[in-house]
Amino acid sequence: MISRNVSLRRPPWLYIPVRVLLVTFLLTLLSFAVSLMLGILGTVIAARLRGSHPNMTNAYRYVAAPIAAVVGAVVLISMIVLEVRRYQRDKALTAIERSS
Repeated sequence: MISRNVSLRRPPWLYIPVRVLLVTFLLTLLSFAVSLMLGILGTVIAARLRGSHPNMTNAYRYVAAPIAAVVGAVVLISMIVLEVRRYQRDKALTAIERSS
């Protein structure tokens, strides 16, 4: 007979908020950085075409911050849904393992 090292403990629900907040923060930060880079690039190109000096605060105020806020909200909601589903799946699998 083969011995299996399987833990039959319930999955810890305390890690759900930690994972949700960590992934949300990282993806929001990444989206802010990418949108800021694209915003600065667009601001510089637009200023060159008009022949004026670029106003870099517009890249922060009107491009990067709103995009990062929207992406952060979407990631937060989707991560909550995914982590709750994962927790329920792990809980059901643990119950099935205990019953067999």
